[in-house]
Amino acid sequence: MLFNSFRFLLFFPCVFFLYYALPFRFRKYMLLFASYYFYMCWKPEFIVLILLSTAIDYLCGLGIGKCRTNRRAAGAFLAVSLFMNLGLLFFFKYFNFFGETLTALCRAASIPFSAPALNIILPVGISFYTFQTLSYTIDVYRGRLEPERDFVNFALFVSFFPQLVAGPIETAANLLPQLKQEHRFSYDNAAWGLKLMVWGFFKKLVIADRLAVLFVDPVYQNPGEYSGGAFLIATAAFAFQIYCDFGGYSDIARGCAKTMGIDLMVNFKAPYLFSASVSEYWKRNHISLTEWFHDYVYISLGGNRKGPWKKALFVTVTFFLSGLWHGAGWTFVTWGLLQALYLNVESLFRRKGKGKRPRPLSMLRGLAARLWTFGLCCFSLVFFRAGTMGEALYVIRHSVSGWRRPLSYIRAALESLDPGPFTLAPVLLSLLLLFLFDLANERGDAIQKLSARPLWVRWPVYTAFLLLLLVLIPKEGTTPFLYFQF
Repeated sequence: MLFNSFRFLLFFPCVFFLYYALPFRFRKYMLLFASYYFYMCWKPEFIVLILLSTAIDYLCGLGIGKCRTNRRAAGAFLAVSLFMNLGLLFFFKYFNFFGETLTALCRAASIPFSAPALNIILPVGISFYTFQTLSYTIDVYRGRLEPERDFVNFALFVSFFPQLVAGPIETAANLLPQLKQEHRFSYDNAAWGLKLMVWGFFKKLVIADRLAVLFVDPVYQNPGEYSGGAFLIATAAFAFQIYCDFGGYSDIARGCAKTMGIDLMVNFKAPYLFSASVSEYWKRNHISLTEWFHDYVYISLGGNRKGPWKKALFVTVTFFLSGLWHGAGWTFVTWGLLQALYLNVESLFRRKGKGKRPRPLSMLRGLAARLWTFGLCCFSLVFFRAGTMGEALYVIRHSVSGWRRPLSYIRAALESLDPGPFTLAPVLLSLLLLFLFDLANERGDAIQKLSARPLWVRWPVYTAFLLLLLVLIPKEGTTPFLYFQF
């Protein structure tokens, strides 16, 4: 079920009403049933995978809890959890990718071997709920968490519908206790959650979908028809498309959960506006996944404790796996390795500044650092968006054609994209609103600040914003959320 669908507009109010109408002891059963129904709206048979993953990790968690004094036995239960969950993920997401890679290597070595190719459908959200349930068994093994004995509570933690298919990837330490608490209806929670959901819909429907339809898809689906600045504009547009698409989903998920009194973690903090380095970018972008890889991969490898060279190796391995997590293709692997390269170079040349710079110089330096970081992110996103390595290299190679004549370069790009003033104006207006909201949010909760304003101030703002949302939704229709494919 898509958030941006008519079915969800019927589903969510029903769940919200039942959540507060039912006695507390029945709510978890209703939410679990609703979450399974929500997921089964895509393909009912894939619910078996969630049930299997849930049952395995529930039993492994109990087994680890009973073997606290026997690390070998506890490690065996953890190994079963890792093997089963990662095995399912590998089969559905990576079997054909590694088979094709092995076949290509054998052909290059003149070895007569061809790996079988299976007609496998990728279950939506499998990467997200696999990582979420794995974090539970690892935390129980590390002694951070007591095993959950109520199967329904644990199953709800794995499948809680607002963040089931595209995150944020929650930890059991944060989400499980909230699912066990009795939340009474709160007007403030409901109002704040609904406002955040509306803002999420604006980011998705107005900004992300419009950028996709006008700039990103035409260029990247037909790269041979474009050159020069068109690639730069399309890539920059994709950077904001993926931020608003995924950030919009996260906002809708957080708002939906908040109406029921449940707090999900913030997944984005204005990554393009305030990131003066790639390391800061990864503290603000897809935070739940970044923290997952940091806690369960980077720290497990050794983190910062093994010296600078091993640290660089651990960063590379971590982002190599992060690239694979995003997609079964060498374009995603390249994207991940570029992030590792950026971070390792930053770490190598990072030095503490000597003395205080004059304020104007500091502001200019900060602006230059943000633009440089955005440029590095856009360069790597070429590989993230392109269908193949060949297309990515074509885009990079042809992006620089004509740049020696800047005015002609920009004019040719706009002529090839042909946005027109009435098409470009809504894009610029919506991006300006995004900038202002992110700026206000950095200095405190923007929604709460607006809610504290007098009635005669906030209601005209709400009305104008809703009208703007309805007017600016692309007539071409909406698209699925990008991270559903991961």
